[in-house]
Amino acid sequence: MTTDSEQDVVQRAEDEEIRFVNLQFTDIIGTVKSVAIPVHQFADSVEHGTWFDGSSIEGFARIAESDMYLKPDVSTFQVIPWEHGAQKTARVICDVFTPDGEPFPGDPREVLKRVLRDAVEMGFDYYTGPELEFFLLVPGADGQEAPLPHDRGGYFDLSTDLAISVRAEMVNALQALGIQVEAAHHEVAIGQHEIDFRYGRALQTADNAVTFKYTLKAVAQQHGLHATFMPKPIFGVNGSGMHVHQSLFHKDTEDNAFVDLNDEYGLSDVAKHFIAGQLTHARGMSAVLASLVNSYKRLVPGYEAPVYISWARVNRSALIRVPQITPAKQRSARIELRFPDPSANPYLAFAVMLAAGLDGIRRELPLPPPIEENLYHFNEERRREAGIQMLPGSLIEAVEDLESDDVIAAGLGEHLFERFVEAKREEWDAYRMQVTPWELERYLPIV
Repeated sequence: MTTDSEQDVVQRAEDEEIRFVNLQFTDIIGTVKSVAIPVHQFADSVEHGTWFDGSSIEGFARIAESDMYLKPDVSTFQVIPWEHGAQKTARVICDVFTPDGEPFPGDPREVLKRVLRDAVEMGFDYYTGPELEFFLLVPGADGQEAPLPHDRGGYFDLSTDLAISVRAEMVNALQALGIQVEAAHHEVAIGQHEIDFRYGRALQTADNAVTFKYTLKAVAQQHGLHATFMPKPIFGVNGSGMHVHQSLFHKDTEDNAFVDLNDEYGLSDVAKHFIAGQLTHARGMSAVLASLVNSYKRLVPGYEAPVYISWARVNRSALIRVPQITPAKQRSARIELRFPDPSANPYLAFAVMLAAGLDGIRRELPLPPPIEENLYHFNEERRREAGIQMLPGSLIEAVEDLESDDVIAAGLGEHLFERFVEAKREEWDAYRMQVTPWELERYLPIV
């Protein structure tokens, strides 16, 4: 039986003369999957769900256990701003259920919900704010793509090139979809940009991050461009990251649980244990937060991406940065995890980040001293003396660290953990057997 709010959304779809509704969810990798239904089927989908074949979705189910259904979360209903007239379409994000009515454990959105329930049981709400960087590329006649040629900007540069108007349209589309944009600017590399949206509860923020990526791709395509969230699409320039700001709030008082103004860094014991948990599990989280072979070509010294497992306040070479906490803005107290990239599935990324932080709180893990010096200037001996570990250097190394981290594996859940590892090992095998242009150029003339 539908609730009043569900009936209100169904009525809204009729009142706004919507023709189709896209039922959306993600596979384990983070790719958006969608099935379009005519609007007259929407009420039935809301009440009874819409069935689909889960065996066709990456990492979902085997053929013998394939039947599943989608249940729309009507709070995510939004009209798609670039679909008009006879094609006027709305989208709603769905949860995935098994035939017996249980949440499907391989649904990334359910994985995040489960870890969020763990936080609630400990008395916390989890808030996140990701900063997704991306490149605008021009498709070439030869099928190759290059950075937008009109764009010669650098970090925060003000210019009048095509990218400015494209970014403005992206912001308008995001806000039409209910995503409150806070800033948009050029990033460091040619063709690289960032649009930041409002910090909020982790589930809604993950929904927004998924919507963010396909919206920017759709707007770019309308201008004959390609928006890519590939971590390192161009050799020799900065890659694209997804720095994630995080806070815990006490459920009973709604106060920020990370604040202690009597502390040198303004950090409570809860915050210190949370940071210690993420540092402890950084290597185990890597395969989820930096999930592609290509991710590890971004995580190298010299391009502002962190590679050393440490924390600090002003040191942007550290893995975790603690922005200044002031009495006037206690609610905004947060920590910033700097090594995730935008290829990550946001639901799984937030789930493992939270699982790691909660483990630190449960076990009251001690926080090591901050490192405020530039870690890129440390030699190997000095890093060893300071006890500073490095992130994995490749996807396969990260997968092996994930397999040995029981906390992160439990955060993902047995079903999704097994299928994620299987998919990433297949990806690594496909990569390592390739013969690349670099190898041909380097070795053919001399071997």
